[in-house]
Amino acid sequence: MTVKELVEIMGLTVFCGQENLDREIKGGYTSDLLSDVMGHAREGQVWITLQTHKNVLAIASLKELAAILLVKGNQPEPDMLEQAIEEGIPVLGTAEETFETTGKVFQQINK
Repeated sequence: MTVKELVEIMGLTVFCGQENLDREIKGGYTSDLLSDVMGHAREGQVWITLQTHKNVLAIASLKELAAILLVKGNQPEPDMLEQAIEEGIPVLGTAEETFETTGKVFQQINK
């Protein structure tokens, strides 16, 4: 599954990174603790989080994640958005809660 397919199926908002929506999703990781994501997330995963600050991009870039998915209607802070554009990392959004979003992403990528 690609990031674009996930966006279309789940009706996600794309804040930036439209040029990289063709990235393949290899899994997902849900956490709001940056050190946890740095230690355990794997390349190609979608990171589900409520964190909206610039440091999220440093981790996403380091781990070569497919995309960042913000939950609960959160929107990226301006410096996060700027960094995401520079890094070419798609930042997505949903109004849904973390638990529901994680379940839906899991179902979609494991079809």
